[in-house]
Amino acid sequence: MVYGICFCPVSQQGDLETLKVADSKSLTEAQREEIFEKIDAAKEYVGWALHILSPNFISTSMQRRTKYNLNALSHDTAIGLIQHALDSGVQLAEVFVDTVGPAEKYQEKLKQQFPELEVTVRAKADSLFPTVSAASICAKVARDRIVKNWKFLENLEDAEMDYGSGYPNDPKTKEWLAQNLDPIFGYPQFVRFSWSTAQLILESKAVPVHW
Repeated sequence: MVYGICFCPVSQQGDLETLKVADSKSLTEAQREEIFEKIDAAKEYVGWALHILSPNFISTSMQRRTKYNLNALSHDTAIGLIQHALDSGVQLAEVFVDTVGPAEKYQEKLKQQFPELEVTVRAKADSLFPTVSAASICAKVARDRIVKNWKFLENLEDAEMDYGSGYPNDPKTKEWLAQNLDPIFGYPQFVRFSWSTAQLILESKAVPVHW
């Protein structure tokens, strides 16, 4: 999973809108790539950063004895990105965040962490606020490039490498998961074991293991 932050002067949010930023899910891959290049080129008034959580890190976090769930992971990653911007000298005043879990509770959590900032947490914030739209585009472009160019640590010489987009509604991804299951070891580190799509296949086709 890839999380992103984007920042610009409050007075230039309109300039960010002229780049035609939008919810990354509403754009085609070509549109996202084009807008990302514009965001990256607008360095005089736009900054951005990413935090990448590997599938293996998420799996081990969510399946350890004291579970570190996806909501907590998302919240802590967002807090880390905000802190990174502050530590880098960005004079943040307003922060807009796309919610994970109940928006009001998440907003209160961020306000307690950053009492000096004006924090707004909303559902679908990536379609409401230009900076969140831009951050979602940066994160989505990075995520898709990582998936497309993934370097497997495991020896998969005989495996089919056309695994599609990596999303559960992609037939190619479903087919790849079905064909590349090891009944003992499951999947390569490319696959998040805690992902419900993978879990269903593991539970139905892999060998049960009792610890």
